[in-house]
Amino acid sequence: MRWLAGLLLGCWLVAAGNVHAADKSLISQAALRATPQGYVLDADIDIALNRTLDDALSKGINLHFLLELELTRPRSWWFAEDIAEVQRKQRIYYHLLLRRYVVETGYTTRTAANLSEALAQLGKVEEWQVLERGALKTGQRYDARLRLRLDTAQLPKPLSIGAVTSDKWELATPWYEWSFDAPAPPSPSPPLP
Repeated sequence: MRWLAGLLLGCWLVAAGNVHAADKSLISQAALRATPQGYVLDADIDIALNRTLDDALSKGINLHFLLELELTRPRSWWFAEDIAEVQRKQRIYYHLLLRRYVVETGYTTRTAANLSEALAQLGKVEEWQVLERGALKTGQRYDARLRLRLDTAQLPKPLSIGAVTSDKWELATPWYEWSFDAPAPPSPSPPLP
């Protein structure tokens, strides 16, 4: 009986999502910087939910996202060398009892009073540790690509089946691409006596 209710909810949400968000989600800026521990990523992502995703969220359905970073080193005589492919799982949901949005990024959980505040928190990437110290050669040129996408595999089963055939369950930023020269990591702080 519960699966039937879930299936009906899924069909209703698919039917309700005829209108897409006027603005598309996109990454407005991203940069890697060196720390004593390695390299961290900072980025700003503008996230726009379409009506289907907005309705699903307001009904208490979790929306899972993947933040994906790809790093390569260009080579003139051969294909680019793959340096790293890292992902960070993120999640946003509406807590029906608290009447607040909950945003989970990495190991951090925050709440927000409204959807726009929650999406701003989800789209603010600060000090995400992506590489260990020594992973990049100082002064070497690297290319980076970053995107955020909805992980439809994490939707409840009745919804994930519909998500395969419907673009109403899609949300992915275009790849944000940039090149940079690897900065030298600062020296670690000496231990306190």
